Amino acid sequence: MDVAWEEYGWERLAPGVGRRRLPGWDATVGLVVGEDAALLFDAGSTLREGAGIRAQTRGLLGGRRVTHIALSHPHFDHVLGAAAFSGAQVFGAVGLDEVLVREREELRADAVRWGVPEDEAGEAADVLVRPHHLVCAEWTLDLGGRQVMLADAGPGHTGHDLVLLVPGAAGDAPPEVVFCGDLVEESGEPQAGPDAFPALWPAALDRLLALGGEDAAYVPGHGAVVDAAFVRAQRDELARRFAVS
Repeated sequence: MDVAWEEYGWERLAPGVGRRRLPGWDATVGLVVGEDAALLFDAGSTLREGAGIRAQTRGLLGGRRVTHIALSHPHFDHVLGAAAFSGAQVFGAVGLDEVLVREREELRADAVRWGVPEDEAGEAADVLVRPHHLVCAEWTLDLGGRQVMLADAGPGHTGHDLVLLVPGAAGDAPPEVVFCGDLVEESGEPQAGPDAFPALWPAALDRLLALGGEDAAYVPGHGAVVDAAFVRAQRDELARRFAVS
C-alpha cells in the first residue's frame, strides 16, 4: 500500500515509507506501512503532538491504526507522545524501560527547559509508555508483505540508541531506508549530553553504516535525509572532537 504522503505534510521516502519533520526541534517521526501492520518510529514531544501524529497517520493509513512504535532513544522530543497511541506495541533498546522509569522526572524537567508548557510536560511524563519489547542486537518485524529490522546500534548519542532498517524491493531507489534517531543529525551538530557515550559514538556510526550500506538513505533524528558519505563524515568529525581513533 502506498499513500499520498504530501497531503498530510509528510515526505515520501520509498514505497510505503515516509517521515515528518516536527515543528519546534525539527525532530523526525517515521512511518512504515505493511499490509497488516504499521510501524511508527518515534512519537513526538507531548501528548498533544502525539495526538496530531496519530490523526495524520490514521489518514495516511485509510483509517487503520499504528500497531507498532519504535523509540529511538530516551529523550523527551522522541518519547513523550507515545501514550497517544493506545494499543500499539512499543519497542526500545534493551535497558530503555529502566531509564524511562528512573529518569521520568528528568524527562519532564528537560521538556520544560526546552519550552514545553509545564502542564503538558507533566501530563506526558505521568503516562509515559515503557517499551513492551526490548531489542538486544537485532529484531525483525513482519508488517505483512514487508519485513523491517530494529537494531540496537549504540551506545553513542545515549546508552540506548535504536535504529530502523527498511529494505526496499528489487529495483527500488534507495534500496534501503535507515532511520537513525539522533545518532545522526543534519540540522545541527550532534548533541552530546550527559547521557552520551562520546568515545563509543563513532563505533555506533560504523555499525550503522555496516547495516545500511553505501546506497541507503539515512534519516537523521533532526534534519534532511543524508547519504552514507554524510554519515561517514559525521563519524570522522565526532572521532576528532572526542579524540577517538
